[in-house]
Amino acid sequence: MRLPAVRLALPVFLAALAACSDQPKTQVEQAAAKSAVVPDSAARPPAPVTPPAPKVTPEQDMASFLAGMPVSTGSELQPLTAQPAWQAFSADANKSWVKYDSTRTVKIERWASQELDSVRKASPTIFYPFSGPDFLNATTMFPGSSRYVLIGLEPVGSLPSETTLQNPKLFPALKASLWSVLNFSFFRTNDMAVDLNGKTTDSSWIAKRKQQMGVKPAKEVTLDGVLPLLLLFAARTDHQVTAVRYIQLNADGQVVEADTATIRKPGLKTVPGVELTLKAKDGLEKSVVYFSADLSDWKLGVTKEVVLKYVRTLGPLTTYVKSATYLMHKSYFSKVRNVVLERSNFILQDDSGIAMKYFPVANWKFTYYGTYKRPINLFAKQYQPALTAAYTDSAHPPRPLPFGTGYNWRQTDSNLLLAQRTKPVTE
Repeated sequence: MRLPAVRLALPVFLAALAACSDQPKTQVEQAAAKSAVVPDSAARPPAPVTPPAPKVTPEQDMASFLAGMPVSTGSELQPLTAQPAWQAFSADANKSWVKYDSTRTVKIERWASQELDSVRKASPTIFYPFSGPDFLNATTMFPGSSRYVLIGLEPVGSLPSETTLQNPKLFPALKASLWSVLNFSFFRTNDMAVDLNGKTTDSSWIAKRKQQMGVKPAKEVTLDGVLPLLLLFAARTDHQVTAVRYIQLNADGQVVEADTATIRKPGLKTVPGVELTLKAKDGLEKSVVYFSADLSDWKLGVTKEVVLKYVRTLGPLTTYVKSATYLMHKSYFSKVRNVVLERSNFILQDDSGIAMKYFPVANWKFTYYGTYKRPINLFAKQYQPALTAAYTDSAHPPRPLPFGTGYNWRQTDSNLLLAQRTKPVTE
């Protein structure tokens, strides 16, 4: 009866004996391990955390479709991308955007990273009056901003219907709407009236250039406002569209939601708009707000200046102005001009923005870029001798501008002015 007990105790005894005999060896191994070289993998810093890809929304798929880019797998729009018309449009759009990015985007980004570095860091909100749907240039100049407020005469518009998306004539309409901004860096108001409303015909020098370059009008399908182009620009600038909502301004200048009927047929005193919520490829969340509004003094009076009330709630502004038909040169655009001067810490504009005579010199520091020539013939009366004097000052020569912008769209003819407030607005 005792044998089984011995048998049971024997393994325990042998294990204890082995542990005692191995102890010196273990201590030696531990000492050696301490003196061993740490592997490279242990010395490396942890890999940066990549922001999770946002869920693809139907609005993002719409943006991609309108931009000629692939939609998500399983999207309701995926079958439409198999159409020969869409595939031809996509191939043509890709070529156009490759050319645009290589001849313009790269130059702007390189220039702005050097010349606007400190401005960008202090520009959470970009105010872009007279912009139309030009989110493209705003985000290229100021990619790190979190809010962009655009205002133009063009209607807000809506997401294209299924019937419109299935119509092959949609794609020439998109191409026609984008033509001037991709070739000349600006939207032309008459073009937008044609392409976004279908109300008028294009009989200008741009129409002639379109004909020469094979851009055909698309009268069968029109875009009813800026929303499709805002979506397209968001997609082509590597943003994900996470939400879209219709908005309007109440009597206090506050943003409230609006229904589709208000957007389609706003009253005379209504200021309709749309807000896009975006996520950049680095994870930065952005808001793009567009309001359809007339900024003349008279129309602002009709709408009780709700647009200006809203702008005053945005905090310190960086205002961006180009191709603005010289409206803020005129006495009857004094209200919006005054708000820009009151609320902006920085103003980046071409000569079609605020005339030099309206800047209180003691309050602003100016940096000039490019070349100032007389305005194009259409705006010949808006010539500014003060700018000629500034651009020919040999003691303070203008800085280079390596891309074209504005109505004088050739690189050798373009100008930009950076005005910086000497005592910043703080609230």
